[in-house]
Amino acid sequence: ENDFSFMIRVRLPAGYCTAEQWLAMDDTCQRYANGTLKITTRQTWQFHGVVKRDVKPLMRAINRACMDTLAACGDVCRNVMCTSNPSVCSRKLMNEIVAHTYAIHDHCLPRTGAYHEIFIMHGEEMAEKTQILGSTPLEEEPLYGKTYLPRKFKVAVAIPPCNDVDVFAHCCGFIAIIENDKLLGFNVSVGGGLGFTHNNQKTHPRLAEVIGFCEPKDAKYVCEAVMTVQRDFGDRTNRKHARLKYCVEDYGAEFFREQVEERLGKRLEPARPYKFESRSDLYGWVKTDDGLWHCGCLVPIGRVKDNWRTGLAKIAELLKGGGGFRMTCNQQVLVTDVPEGKKAAVQKLLDEYSIAHTPETTVSGMRRNMVACVALPTCPLAFAEAERYLPTLVGRLEG
Repeated sequence: ENDFSFMIRVRLPAGYCTAEQWLAMDDTCQRYANGTLKITTRQTWQFHGVVKRDVKPLMRAINRACMDTLAACGDVCRNVMCTSNPSVCSRKLMNEIVAHTYAIHDHCLPRTGAYHEIFIMHGEEMAEKTQILGSTPLEEEPLYGKTYLPRKFKVAVAIPPCNDVDVFAHCCGFIAIIENDKLLGFNVSVGGGLGFTHNNQKTHPRLAEVIGFCEPKDAKYVCEAVMTVQRDFGDRTNRKHARLKYCVEDYGAEFFREQVEERLGKRLEPARPYKFESRSDLYGWVKTDDGLWHCGCLVPIGRVKDNWRTGLAKIAELLKGGGGFRMTCNQQVLVTDVPEGKKAAVQKLLDEYSIAHTPETTVSGMRRNMVACVALPTCPLAFAEAERYLPTLVGRLEG
């Protein structure tokens, strides 16, 4: 039998995890993967180098940490992202917008029980899972139907003035409209995506278009409507032309908006004014209005290994019972919810393990913003080096 290895991606809406969950994933990557965590540009983790016999044990370890991998891959609504910089709004507003991010994500999840049946359930209860002739009840997917979506569906929630999530590069985007420290609702964008296939002129990058405004309580239903329009009108004959951006391109934004409004049962309001001023991550310490501290840290190309892994695990131990972490869309990590009494201890660990977290220690803008796909040795699509060589290349350019 071939010695296969697998990549497993965690579902982590808004990129948030508790200190206890970080420790659980740190232990899991050592037990069942290659001893590293990979922070992705979709605010979550990947485990690499998982051998076949360890796939189910790893999935169950994730489940024991109150997380899962459901809808982290496939032709479904993927991990919903949200602006991570805590300084863009009040803590109350951030919590409210993150709650809407969770609501959008949970509402658009597949309802199938196959995930738990295959990966999570084990022991005596599995003996009861038997099919006798045609008596097993037929499962139905209320949103995805029998055929799911033509292609993956990506969603992001942005909080102006920060566009760290690159909201216009997503199938569906929600831009928070805030006035006098109150969330009025979201501008809705559709039809973004930067992918294309070389030498195929039918494929191309496309920026999303804003089609209207919705109230906060309607956000998850608007996302459902956008997703089902793609389900019914997306190109199922050519996967390279199947993303939602091509559906908007082929039918037009006006047609798409009309379809969304028909499914929603109400009209979208005119888009409200907003302004984006940055898309970079926070580095260093910032204090929010609830008295808690947050520190943005550089994790080169998102690979948590060596001193980064050791140092962040010790910080997680220190913050158990209250603190947490947020992954960013630029493959970095934010240490969050640090009480005043623990800030000095966290700072000491950052210094001890040389975890860069200030403009001075992150060396250069090039190093702060370098991004690479995994490439060799784990990606079957790779022709060359990327992640492993990029730090060396950047070092030469800096010199």
